[in-house]
Amino acid sequence: MSFQGKQLPAELVETVVRLKNHYDEERKTGKFVSTKDAAKRTADALGIGIATVKRIMAQYKKDGDEVVVRIKERPGRPPSSMCPIAQPIVRKFIRTENLGGRRVSIGRVCKFLSSKHGIDVPKMTLWRTLNRWGFSHGEGRRRNSLKEQDRIIFARREYLRAKLANRNPDGTLKRPEVYLDETYINKNHSCRFTWYLNEDGPLVNKPSGVGPRFILVHAITEDGWVGGAQLVFEAKKRTGDYHGQMNWDNFSTWFETQLLPNIPSEAIVILDNARYHNVLDTESIPNKSSRKEQLLLSATINSKEPAQNI
Repeated sequence: MSFQGKQLPAELVETVVRLKNHYDEERKTGKFVSTKDAAKRTADALGIGIATVKRIMAQYKKDGDEVVVRIKERPGRPPSSMCPIAQPIVRKFIRTENLGGRRVSIGRVCKFLSSKHGIDVPKMTLWRTLNRWGFSHGEGRRRNSLKEQDRIIFARREYLRAKLANRNPDGTLKRPEVYLDETYINKNHSCRFTWYLNEDGPLVNKPSGVGPRFILVHAITEDGWVGGAQLVFEAKKRTGDYHGQMNWDNFSTWFETQLLPNIPSEAIVILDNARYHNVLDTESIPNKSSRKEQLLLSATINSKEPAQNI
């Protein structure tokens, strides 16, 4: 635990003074100091017994390397507050249980503190303390955490290795890199917020609907946009995904007629994994997930009579 920027407790200040005075005495009395018995040195510095030091360290290891001060309860009314040192322990417990999908209740936290750390606290006191420490009690929602597939991890690593291989020691490119992408915009896209007179009200003569959809295709290098590579056309139909308006014919025509003539012959083209970027060559062998049309085309090209039941 770091105390940087915080006021030190009186007990910690006293510990610092005791340690400093003890080391000053060691420096005055002897040139060499044995470091074999750490427990005895600690006991001598703090003015406590060796057994006390060993008992504290044993409890520290038992608590999972966490410092927990157990305050003896006085007879009478139950405590109305909790020791601040227990806050990181409670925070770690609640986070661990939530990540494990286990419901956390006041009773479970009380039982955990009592059984694992010997801290007995009334439920209402713990409830008030958790609210004061920034915890809330509400409906838990499922964490939608997505785990990357191994092939995605390997593909990213391969991509990064290829990029590094195209770098000189000073960071410059060995071969030009061209990045391309596609996106879309609707004609009536605009910000919903505007300035207006209070007496007129927030009434704006904005066209209804989003309007026609336009698809944009372009490429860029470290020097800026590639001249002559811009393609903008109106989509014939509006779907949830603009990729539905792009196909291999449109993309390959743009790639051959607008992109390749405007970039260096040795340039490296970097693009995403869109469906129309991954089209099998007509002479390639279909795989088990190929469509019926691809199977028939491959069989025809290779002069094989396709089965009648395909």
